[in-house]
Amino acid sequence: MTAHLSLILPAYRAAALLEKHVPAAQAYLSGLPIASEIIVVDDGSPDDGATRRAAEALGVRYMANPRNLGKGAAVRAGMLAASGRVRLYTDADLPFELESIEKFYWYAAHKEYPLVIGDRTLPGANYFDGIPRLRQWGSKLFSGFVGRFFVGGLYDTQCGFKAFRAEAAEDLFRVARINRFAADVELLYIALKRNYDIKRLPVRLRVWEESGVRILRDGLAMLRDVAFIRYNYYRGAYRPVVPVPLVLDTYPGALPPSGNHD
Repeated sequence: MTAHLSLILPAYRAAALLEKHVPAAQAYLSGLPIASEIIVVDDGSPDDGATRRAAEALGVRYMANPRNLGKGAAVRAGMLAASGRVRLYTDADLPFELESIEKFYWYAAHKEYPLVIGDRTLPGANYFDGIPRLRQWGSKLFSGFVGRFFVGGLYDTQCGFKAFRAEAAEDLFRVARINRFAADVELLYIALKRNYDIKRLPVRLRVWEESGVRILRDGLAMLRDVAFIRYNYYRGAYRPVVPVPLVLDTYPGALPPSGNHD
């Protein structure tokens, strides 16, 4: 059955995170008047099947990359396998307030934005109040550089909370190539080259779980991948595989107006 909303969770050795946080997402989604699915994409976890068993015990859809390829590859696999008319991804610990799901769905389904992205720097966001200072510094420095020189002033490229209408997801993820930390930058770069209208919304931190990101090592890798993005564009790697027209209509079963959605 086609879902109205697909929630994609990339996972790497994340059995404990899934067991801790996915039940809250399931409870939240069950209270929305739309059909939804949760897809866990295991990025080749070397954990003797613990991530798979956790996903299966929770009753969510499980997929796996054959080996560790990177978060970008896991998100791409989930997005292209999803059935949702709106497809949203975030991390396995579901770090942002769950109420954002409804708001992001509203702007994609009702306001007809191909992309709706979280921005941790907008008024109303509180993300940087709750994480270590070194992580704040690294994230802001990278986002500021990339926002200025690569993605037309979009400042917070790295926020791990993004929603796509199905047509945009099929278009973008079929040509995306970056597998690791600069995958978000690549998606926004292609979307802007396609002249997609992008809605930015503030997000609020729900929980903070320490990540495996290393500021110096991974920051340098991200800068390398960003250079490849521009190289890929100029050699024609991002031409549409199959033209996918954006069907700009309100989806049946979409949420009624609530809160301050405008």
